[in-house]
Amino acid sequence: MKKVFIFVLSLIVFFGTHSPIVAKVKPQDSPNNKFGIHITDERDLENAANLVNSSGGDWGYVTFVITESERNHDRWQKTFDQMRRLHLIPIVRLASKPNGDNWEIPQESEINNWIAFLNSLNWVTQNRYVIIANEPNHATEWGGTIDPDAYATYLNNFANKLHEASSDYFVLPAGLDASCKTTKTTMDEVTFIKRMLTREPSLFDNLDGWTSHSYPNPDFSGKSTDTGRGTIQTFSWELNYIRSFGIYNDLPVFITETGWSNQSVNSDSISGMYKYAFENVWNDKRVVAVTPFILNYPDFPFSQFSWIKADSSFYSYYEGFQKINKTKGRPQQIESGQILGAFAQPIVSSDSDFVGIIVVKNTGQSIWNTSNLVAQSDNQDVSFKNILFFDIEPLKTGLIVFKAKPEQKRGVLIKSIYLSDMNGKRVTNSFPIEAIIIRTTKMQLSGIFDRISSYFKGVVKGP
Repeated sequence: MKKVFIFVLSLIVFFGTHSPIVAKVKPQDSPNNKFGIHITDERDLENAANLVNSSGGDWGYVTFVITESERNHDRWQKTFDQMRRLHLIPIVRLASKPNGDNWEIPQESEINNWIAFLNSLNWVTQNRYVIIANEPNHATEWGGTIDPDAYATYLNNFANKLHEASSDYFVLPAGLDASCKTTKTTMDEVTFIKRMLTREPSLFDNLDGWTSHSYPNPDFSGKSTDTGRGTIQTFSWELNYIRSFGIYNDLPVFITETGWSNQSVNSDSISGMYKYAFENVWNDKRVVAVTPFILNYPDFPFSQFSWIKADSSFYSYYEGFQKINKTKGRPQQIESGQILGAFAQPIVSSDSDFVGIIVVKNTGQSIWNTSNLVAQSDNQDVSFKNILFFDIEPLKTGLIVFKAKPEQKRGVLIKSIYLSDMNGKRVTNSFPIEAIIIRTTKMQLSGIFDRISSYFKGVVKGP
């Protein structure tokens, strides 16, 4: 019996200390619009929204980069707030600093600074999608060297600390270049992944998904029907290779870079290629988001990938992409708020409605409006008919006017009021409202108010 107890205790200790902490919300559990785009400037967000939320779509994705020197809370909170209004889900790639032709090697000492910055932001959705670095199998992306061991350790440590900070972080590895060979400046992806897993065998226990750069090669001009490595189906080849190591995690896939060269492929043909890809390849249930590279970069070195020309007009595949049928996404958002005060009409007729005001602060992630918020009572003695207010954004305070009807016939009404979402889930604290209910008609009540008003006018004038 003692041995059994020790065995069970050992199992509890083992799983208690070794179970990975990963993001709570699976993006596939809710309606998801996998259409997205990659941008370099937040001024392109409106064009991005018009692209990814078209033809029935809502809540598409946008991938962008934040570097160490750009960790400015006000700038990115403003960007997140705009994305919230436009119904865009951010995928944030974290980068070090450029140094000549290379990106500096990310430093472990900067991880805590990154987390402090990321935690300071009110994110758009509950899942905080974060990509750690970019194509480290290129020397230019890792300080002029190729070091899969160092990247694996950095990624593993960063992922652990993010999950310790919040289970809402959805940690993704850097996308790799699947088409390059092993040279002095690049490393074959097969070798790179193998070296990563040799260094950190449990790495995938700390990741929430997989990042893929599924480019249609060679020369970014491959057919949409091509299969395997170096095509728009690269993500599938990558997952199959990872499975060869005995890793069977059902990893959600984020294709954060893909796209055809407008210098090698006719613009009109690119439209049809995207339509085929989304309807026949990227419709794979494992694929959460596809954000082609890049919306607006008409200059060297990425002009061949740009969706916008130097004269600010759009390539034809922008409009073609818009016409593809999309899904109305409903990402999970944290709903919370605080009622700071509530006031009701002091005297209420038992046969009529009464009105009141609620002072409330939105402490969650969604923008409150009359289509997603209702007033409720903790009992059945008050029935709320409607509420009226202007949009209340996160971290803002607003006034809500409500109309309700008492169910009791007379007495002092001291009941609590709170706000809930349309599914009845409570999003605020309860707050008491008080009124005296008189069993009289609305006309009689009006007369009472007139007499009270006349009395006070007399008091003010005096003898």
